[in-house]
Amino acid sequence: MKIGKSVAEFLGTYIFLFVILLTGCGWSIGLTLSIMIYLFGKISGGNFNPAVTIMMVLGKKQPKSDLVSYIIAQILGGVAALYTYKLLKSHKLI
Repeated sequence: MKIGKSVAEFLGTYIFLFVILLTGCGWSIGLTLSIMIYLFGKISGGNFNPAVTIMMVLGKKQPKSDLVSYIIAQILGGVAALYTYKLLKSHKLI
């Protein structure tokens, strides 16, 4: 497992979930997901969701060795997005 794959999953999940929290707009969310998949898809597959990662491993489209590191990266990306959003909101920047 390469570290770059986990970093790609972290960043993709972070940006994707931050846009969800920030806008709540379907168009923005869909466009952001498309961009994240375009940017990181060749590196990690562009899962950005633990459920997607589990299904890809169960469907044998992704190695089992990626499972734990991807899910950890996705959870950390989601938590980081939430705390970034809360920090910006608490300082009335959004």
